[in-house]
Amino acid sequence: MTDKNNYDQVDIYKADTAKVIAEMGMDLSLKMLDQMLLIRHFETRGEQSYQQGKVWGFYHAYIGQEAIQTAITFALGRENNLYATTYRCHALALLLGMSAESGMAELFGKKTGNAGGRGGSMHMYTKNMFGGSGIVGGQWPLGIGLAFSLKYRGIKDEVAVVFGGDGSVPQGTLHESMNLAKLWSLPCIFVVENNRMSMGTQLERTIANPPIAANMAKAYGMKSYTVDGMKITDVYDLFKHIKNEVTETSQPVMVEALCHRFKGHSISDAATYRTKEELEEIKKQDPIPYFTSLLKRYCGFTEEEFEQRSQAQKEVVMKAVKAAEEADFPSTDTLEEGVIIE
Repeated sequence: MTDKNNYDQVDIYKADTAKVIAEMGMDLSLKMLDQMLLIRHFETRGEQSYQQGKVWGFYHAYIGQEAIQTAITFALGRENNLYATTYRCHALALLLGMSAESGMAELFGKKTGNAGGRGGSMHMYTKNMFGGSGIVGGQWPLGIGLAFSLKYRGIKDEVAVVFGGDGSVPQGTLHESMNLAKLWSLPCIFVVENNRMSMGTQLERTIANPPIAANMAKAYGMKSYTVDGMKITDVYDLFKHIKNEVTETSQPVMVEALCHRFKGHSISDAATYRTKEELEEIKKQDPIPYFTSLLKRYCGFTEEEFEQRSQAQKEVVMKAVKAAEEADFPSTDTLEEGVIIE
C-alpha cells in the first residue's frame, strides 16, 4: 500500500501472519470475523434504510475499514480501556457492546435507540466509548482527557484510544492534544485512519509532509507506527505490542493505519474524485475476504462456513431493522431530559 506520498520510505509494520493466526486461535478469529460481518451488514442495511427515507441527517459508513477497529478492540480489550472516535462511529459502538437493535433504532430516531433517538448516526456511546463526535477534530482533546482520567485515578493497566481520519490531522486540536499528551506522559494512543482522501481531497493536497505518523510524532518526541489497516493480523499484532508499551511507559503513541473506505465520505458523497476502475482496484483489498482467506489457509475454514456466518449476521441486522421500524419515536415530553443534572 505504498504511494507517491513517501510511504515507500517508511517502515510499514508487518506481522508473522501464521504466528498471529495461531496465537489468536480459531475461536477468537471467528469472533472477530463475525464482528466484521456484523459491521458490514449493519452499514449496508443502514444506508439502504437512509435511501428509503427512514433514516435522516448524515450517514458515514465504515465499509472497507472494518479490520482496523475490530483488530484494535480485540487486541486491547473491549470490556476495559477508554475509546473516543469521529462521527463515523457505528462500528466502534457495535464492537464495544452496542446491540444491532439499539444502533439501528438510533439511526431511525426511535426511543429504543442507543441515545434514545436523540443522537442519530453521529452520536453513539457505550460504557467505555465516549462518542461519536460531530466536530472534525473534536475527539482528539477528548481522547487525552480520557487518558488523563486513567492516570489521575492510578489505573495503569488500561489505555485511552482516540480515532480520527486524515482529514482531521491539520486541525489544531490534534497538535495541542499531542503536545499535552507528551508533556503530561498520558497513556493515549492516537490512531489516524488514513484513507488518503479526507472528505474528498487527495492526501498530497491536504498534508504538507506525509507520512503522517512518522513525521508528525517526531515533533513531539513521540513514538509512531505505520500499519496496513486492511490486514487485520498486522493491526492486531501491532496493538498487542503497543498496549504493553504504553501501559509500561505511560507515554503516548501515534499510529497511522493506511486504509480505504469503499463508500464516499458520507451517503451524499458520490465520490467523483476517483474512477470506477480505481474503486474496483481498491476493493481487491477488502479486509473481510482477506481475513477469510487466512482462516481457510491456516485453519481449514470453508466457504460454506463463511456463508453461514455471514447469513447469521445478516439476519441479526434484518431483525434490528424490523424492530426499529416498529418502535416508537420519543415523546416530546422528554425533550428536556438529560440537559440539566437533577
